[in-house]
Amino acid sequence: MRIALAGLATSHPYTDARTLARHAELVVWEQDPERLRRFTDEHPQAKVAGSLEEMLAGRLDGVVLTVPNPQVPQALAKVLETGVACFVNKPAAAARAQLEQLDRLPIHDRVLSSSVLRFAPAFAGARVERGEVLAVRATVRHDVGIWATGYNAWQDTPGQGGGTMVTMGIHGVELLVALLGPDVRLVGAAGARRHYTTLRSEDTGVMALRWDDGITGTVEILGVSASESYSVTVHTRDATETIVIEGGDDPMAGLGYEGTIEAFLAMVGGAPSPVPWEETRAVLDVLVSAREKSA
Repeated sequence: MRIALAGLATSHPYTDARTLARHAELVVWEQDPERLRRFTDEHPQAKVAGSLEEMLAGRLDGVVLTVPNPQVPQALAKVLETGVACFVNKPAAAARAQLEQLDRLPIHDRVLSSSVLRFAPAFAGARVERGEVLAVRATVRHDVGIWATGYNAWQDTPGQGGGTMVTMGIHGVELLVALLGPDVRLVGAAGARRHYTTLRSEDTGVMALRWDDGITGTVEILGVSASESYSVTVHTRDATETIVIEGGDDPMAGLGYEGTIEAFLAMVGGAPSPVPWEETRAVLDVLVSAREKSA
Protein backbone atom coordinates (compact mmCIF):
# COMPACT_ATOMS: atom_id res chain seq x y z
CA MET A 1 0.00 0.00 0.00
CA ARG A 2 1.28 3.47 -0.86
CA ILE A 3 -0.03 6.56 0.94
CA ALA A 4 0.84 10.16 0.08
CA LEU A 5 1.24 12.91 2.66
CA ALA A 6 0.43 15.94 0.50
CA GLY A 7 1.59 18.84 2.61
CA LEU A 8 2.79 19.15 6.20
CA ALA A 9 1.23 22.50 7.03
CA THR A 10 0.13 21.59 10.57
CA SER A 11 1.14 19.10 13.25
CA HIS A 12 -1.54 16.59 12.23
CA PRO A 13 0.17 14.89 9.25
CA TYR A 14 3.22 14.15 11.40
CA THR A 15 0.93 12.39 13.83
CA ASP A 16 -0.94 10.65 11.00
CA ALA A 17 2.31 9.37 9.53
CA ARG A 18 3.26 7.53 12.73
CA THR A 19 0.17 5.38 12.39
CA LEU A 20 0.28 5.10 8.59
CA ALA A 21 3.92 3.99 8.60
CA ARG A 22 2.81 0.74 10.27
CA HIS A 23 0.60 -0.05 7.28
CA ALA A 24 1.99 1.57 4.15
CA GLU A 25 4.90 2.96 2.19
CA LEU A 26 4.88 6.74 2.56
CA VAL A 27 5.36 9.41 -0.08
CA VAL A 28 5.68 13.02 1.05
CA TRP A 29 5.57 16.45 -0.51
CA GLU A 30 5.96 19.74 1.35
CA GLN A 31 6.77 23.28 0.24
CA ASP A 32 8.72 24.28 3.36
CA PRO A 33 12.23 22.72 3.54
CA GLU A 34 12.38 22.77 7.33
CA ARG A 35 9.05 21.00 7.74
CA LEU A 36 10.10 18.45 5.14
CA ARG A 37 13.43 17.85 6.89
CA ARG A 38 11.64 17.29 10.20
CA PHE A 39 9.44 14.68 8.52
CA THR A 40 12.22 12.83 6.73
CA ASP A 41 14.34 12.76 9.90
CA GLU A 42 11.54 10.75 11.50
CA HIS A 43 10.67 8.75 8.37
CA PRO A 44 13.91 8.33 6.40
CA GLN A 45 12.36 5.61 4.20
CA ALA A 46 9.66 7.96 2.87
CA LYS A 47 9.91 8.86 -0.81
CA VAL A 48 10.08 12.62 -1.37
CA ALA A 49 8.20 14.15 -4.32
CA GLY A 50 9.27 17.46 -5.84
CA SER A 51 5.74 18.74 -6.40
CA LEU A 52 2.13 17.85 -5.79
CA GLU A 53 1.75 17.02 -9.46
CA GLU A 54 4.74 14.65 -9.35
CA MET A 55 3.35 12.97 -6.28
CA LEU A 56 -0.11 12.45 -7.79
CA ALA A 57 1.33 11.12 -11.06
CA GLY A 58 2.76 8.09 -9.26
CA ARG A 59 0.99 4.99 -8.02
CA LEU A 60 -1.03 5.84 -4.92
CA ASP A 61 -3.71 4.18 -2.83
CA GLY A 62 -4.68 7.22 -0.77
CA VAL A 63 -3.82 10.83 0.02
CA VAL A 64 -3.71 12.76 3.30
CA LEU A 65 -3.99 16.43 2.30
CA THR A 66 -2.67 19.11 4.66
CA VAL A 67 -1.91 22.44 3.00
CA PRO A 68 -2.73 25.98 4.21
CA ASN A 69 -6.46 26.60 3.88
CA PRO A 70 -6.27 29.01 0.93
CA GLN A 71 -4.56 26.22 -1.07
CA VAL A 72 -7.01 23.43 -0.20
CA PRO A 73 -9.56 23.87 -3.05
CA GLN A 74 -6.94 23.84 -5.82
CA ALA A 75 -4.96 20.98 -4.26
CA LEU A 76 -8.08 18.91 -3.55
CA ALA A 77 -9.24 19.39 -7.15
CA LYS A 78 -6.01 17.74 -8.31
CA VAL A 79 -6.37 14.88 -5.82
CA LEU A 80 -9.97 14.28 -6.91
CA GLU A 81 -8.78 13.70 -10.47
CA THR A 82 -6.91 10.61 -9.28
CA GLY A 83 -10.05 9.02 -7.80
CA VAL A 84 -8.18 7.70 -4.74
CA ALA A 85 -9.39 7.98 -1.14
CA CYS A 86 -8.53 11.32 0.43
CA PHE A 87 -8.44 12.56 4.01
CA VAL A 88 -8.35 16.37 4.27
CA ASN A 89 -6.99 17.41 7.65
CA LYS A 90 -9.23 19.88 9.45
CA PRO A 91 -10.57 22.38 8.68
CA ALA A 92 -11.18 21.97 4.96
CA ALA A 93 -12.28 25.62 4.69
CA ALA A 94 -11.85 28.63 6.96
CA ALA A 95 -13.39 31.46 4.92
CA ARG A 96 -16.46 31.91 2.74
CA ALA A 97 -14.51 32.12 -0.52
CA GLN A 98 -12.71 28.85 0.28
CA LEU A 99 -16.00 27.12 1.07
CA GLU A 100 -17.57 28.34 -2.15
CA GLN A 101 -14.62 26.94 -4.09
CA LEU A 102 -15.09 23.56 -2.40
CA ASP A 103 -18.77 23.66 -3.36
CA ARG A 104 -17.75 23.66 -7.01
CA LEU A 105 -15.66 20.49 -6.72
CA PRO A 106 -16.95 16.98 -7.59
CA ILE A 107 -16.37 15.59 -4.11
CA HIS A 108 -16.93 11.82 -4.12
CA ASP A 109 -17.85 9.47 -1.29
CA ARG A 110 -14.25 8.52 -0.47
CA VAL A 111 -13.33 12.04 0.73
CA LEU A 112 -13.20 12.50 4.49
CA SER A 113 -12.61 15.70 6.44
CA SER A 114 -13.29 15.78 10.16
CA SER A 115 -12.04 16.63 13.59
CA VAL A 116 -10.29 13.55 14.91
CA LEU A 117 -12.44 13.76 18.05
CA ARG A 118 -15.36 12.21 16.20
CA PHE A 119 -13.33 8.97 16.29
CA ALA A 120 -12.20 9.22 19.92
CA PRO A 121 -13.16 6.06 21.86
CA ALA A 122 -14.97 8.08 24.53
CA PHE A 123 -17.25 9.62 21.89
CA ALA A 124 -17.44 7.22 18.95
CA GLY A 125 -20.82 5.56 18.87
CA ALA A 126 -22.45 8.13 21.17
CA ARG A 127 -26.19 8.47 20.58
CA VAL A 128 -28.99 10.60 22.03
CA GLU A 129 -32.75 10.20 22.24
CA ARG A 130 -33.40 13.24 20.12
CA GLY A 131 -36.95 13.85 21.27
CA GLU A 132 -35.72 14.13 24.86
CA VAL A 133 -32.93 16.63 24.17
CA LEU A 134 -33.43 20.24 25.29
CA ALA A 135 -29.98 21.64 24.56
CA VAL A 136 -26.36 20.63 24.06
CA ARG A 137 -22.99 22.18 24.81
CA ALA A 138 -19.46 21.43 23.63
CA THR A 139 -16.42 22.79 25.45
CA VAL A 140 -13.02 22.91 23.78
CA ARG A 141 -9.89 23.37 25.89
CA HIS A 142 -6.81 23.66 23.66
CA ASP A 143 -4.08 26.22 24.26
CA VAL A 144 -3.22 28.48 21.30
CA GLY A 145 -0.24 30.22 22.87
CA ILE A 146 2.14 28.90 20.20
CA TRP A 147 0.46 31.21 17.68
CA ALA A 148 1.24 34.21 19.90
CA THR A 149 4.93 33.58 19.07
CA GLY A 150 4.22 33.99 15.34
CA TYR A 151 4.29 30.25 14.60
CA ASN A 152 2.13 29.30 11.59
CA ALA A 153 0.78 32.83 11.34
CA TRP A 154 -1.60 31.82 8.54
CA GLN A 155 -3.58 29.65 10.98
CA ASP A 156 -4.09 32.60 13.31
CA THR A 157 -5.12 34.94 10.47
CA PRO A 158 -8.94 35.05 10.16
CA GLY A 159 -9.09 35.32 6.36
CA GLN A 160 -6.64 32.47 5.84
CA GLY A 161 -6.71 29.75 8.50
CA GLY A 162 -9.66 31.10 10.44
CA GLY A 163 -7.95 31.70 13.78
CA THR A 164 -9.01 30.13 17.05
CA MET A 165 -12.72 30.39 16.29
CA VAL A 166 -12.37 28.06 13.29
CA THR A 167 -9.30 25.91 13.95
CA MET A 168 -10.24 25.06 17.53
CA GLY A 169 -13.97 25.67 17.22
CA ILE A 170 -14.26 22.85 14.69
CA HIS A 171 -13.75 20.32 17.48
CA GLY A 172 -16.87 21.44 19.30
CA VAL A 173 -19.05 21.92 16.22
CA GLU A 174 -17.97 18.55 14.82
CA LEU A 175 -19.01 16.70 17.96
CA LEU A 176 -22.43 18.35 18.09
CA VAL A 177 -23.14 17.75 14.39
CA ALA A 178 -22.04 14.13 14.84
CA LEU A 179 -24.67 13.81 17.58
CA LEU A 180 -27.53 15.79 16.07
CA GLY A 181 -26.98 15.95 12.32
CA PRO A 182 -26.37 18.65 9.69
CA ASP A 183 -29.66 20.57 9.84
CA VAL A 184 -28.08 23.31 11.91
CA ARG A 185 -27.32 27.00 11.60
CA LEU A 186 -25.29 29.54 13.52
CA VAL A 187 -27.34 32.16 15.38
CA GLY A 188 -24.54 34.05 17.10
CA ALA A 189 -20.80 34.15 17.83
CA ALA A 190 -18.27 36.24 19.71
CA GLY A 191 -14.58 36.09 20.47
CA ALA A 192 -12.03 37.95 22.58
CA ARG A 193 -8.33 38.14 23.42
CA ARG A 194 -8.18 37.57 27.16
CA HIS A 195 -4.57 36.47 27.60
CA TYR A 196 -2.57 36.15 24.36
CA THR A 197 -2.73 39.79 23.27
CA THR A 198 -0.44 39.39 20.25
CA LEU A 199 -2.78 36.98 18.45
CA ARG A 200 -4.31 37.97 15.13
CA SER A 201 -7.55 36.21 16.10
CA GLU A 202 -8.94 35.42 19.56
CA ASP A 203 -8.05 33.14 22.44
CA THR A 204 -11.62 32.60 23.67
CA GLY A 205 -14.84 32.25 21.74
CA VAL A 206 -18.45 31.16 21.89
CA MET A 207 -21.01 30.08 19.29
CA ALA A 208 -24.77 29.66 19.54
CA LEU A 209 -26.37 27.06 17.26
CA ARG A 210 -29.93 25.98 16.48
CA TRP A 211 -31.12 22.79 14.77
CA ASP A 212 -34.20 22.81 12.57
CA ASP A 213 -36.26 20.94 15.17
CA GLY A 214 -35.54 23.58 17.83
CA ILE A 215 -32.64 22.05 19.76
CA THR A 216 -30.16 24.74 20.76
CA GLY A 217 -26.44 24.31 21.19
CA THR A 218 -23.43 26.17 22.53
CA VAL A 219 -19.76 25.79 21.66
CA GLU A 220 -17.25 27.22 24.13
CA ILE A 221 -13.64 27.64 22.97
CA LEU A 222 -10.97 28.14 25.61
CA GLY A 223 -7.65 28.75 23.92
CA VAL A 224 -5.90 29.57 27.21
CA SER A 225 -5.61 26.27 29.00
CA ALA A 226 -3.03 24.34 30.99
CA SER A 227 -4.34 21.04 29.63
CA GLU A 228 -6.13 19.74 26.54
CA SER A 229 -9.62 18.28 26.91
CA TYR A 230 -13.00 18.31 25.24
CA SER A 231 -16.51 17.66 26.51
CA VAL A 232 -20.06 17.36 25.25
CA THR A 233 -22.98 17.95 27.59
CA VAL A 234 -26.54 16.89 26.75
CA HIS A 235 -29.41 18.40 28.73
CA THR A 236 -32.75 16.61 28.91
CA ARG A 237 -35.77 17.31 31.10
CA ASP A 238 -34.68 14.84 33.74
CA ALA A 239 -30.90 14.69 33.49
CA THR A 240 -27.62 16.13 32.30
CA GLU A 241 -25.04 13.79 30.82
CA THR A 242 -21.46 14.72 29.88
CA ILE A 243 -18.93 12.93 27.70
CA VAL A 244 -15.30 13.90 28.37
CA ILE A 245 -12.56 13.31 25.79
CA GLU A 246 -8.95 13.39 26.98
CA GLY A 247 -5.65 12.07 25.69
CA GLY A 248 -4.84 9.99 28.74
CA ASP A 249 -1.79 7.73 28.59
CA ASP A 250 -2.10 7.35 24.81
CA PRO A 251 -3.24 10.62 23.16
CA MET A 252 -3.09 9.14 19.65
CA ALA A 253 -5.76 6.65 20.64
CA GLY A 254 -7.59 8.73 23.24
CA LEU A 255 -8.05 11.81 21.04
CA GLY A 256 -9.09 9.83 17.97
CA TYR A 257 -6.03 10.11 15.74
CA GLU A 258 -5.71 6.35 15.36
CA GLY A 259 -9.45 5.93 14.82
CA THR A 260 -9.39 8.55 12.08
CA ILE A 261 -6.58 6.77 10.25
CA GLU A 262 -8.41 3.45 10.62
CA ALA A 263 -11.43 5.05 8.94
CA PHE A 264 -9.19 6.44 6.18
CA LEU A 265 -7.56 3.05 5.57
CA ALA A 266 -11.02 1.50 5.28
CA MET A 267 -11.72 4.07 2.55
CA VAL A 268 -8.46 3.10 0.85
CA GLY A 269 -9.88 -0.42 0.84
CA GLY A 270 -13.01 0.78 -0.94
CA ALA A 271 -15.38 1.83 1.85
CA PRO A 272 -17.18 5.18 1.64
CA SER A 273 -16.33 7.96 4.08
CA PRO A 274 -17.95 7.36 7.48
CA VAL A 275 -18.71 11.10 7.60
CA PRO A 276 -21.07 12.18 4.79
CA TRP A 277 -19.87 15.33 3.04
CA GLU A 278 -23.25 16.87 3.92
CA GLU A 279 -22.20 16.84 7.57
CA THR A 280 -18.75 18.22 6.82
CA ARG A 281 -20.33 21.01 4.75
CA ALA A 282 -22.66 21.87 7.65
CA VAL A 283 -19.74 22.03 10.10
CA LEU A 284 -17.76 24.28 7.75
CA ASP A 285 -20.69 26.61 7.17
CA VAL A 286 -21.19 27.09 10.91
CA LEU A 287 -17.47 27.82 11.37
CA VAL A 288 -17.25 30.25 8.46
CA SER A 289 -20.41 32.02 9.64
CA ALA A 290 -18.96 32.30 13.15
CA ARG A 291 -15.76 33.75 11.73
CA GLU A 292 -17.78 36.34 9.80
CA LYS A 293 -19.88 37.33 12.84
CA SER A 294 -16.92 37.64 15.17
CA ALA A 295 -14.52 39.39 12.77
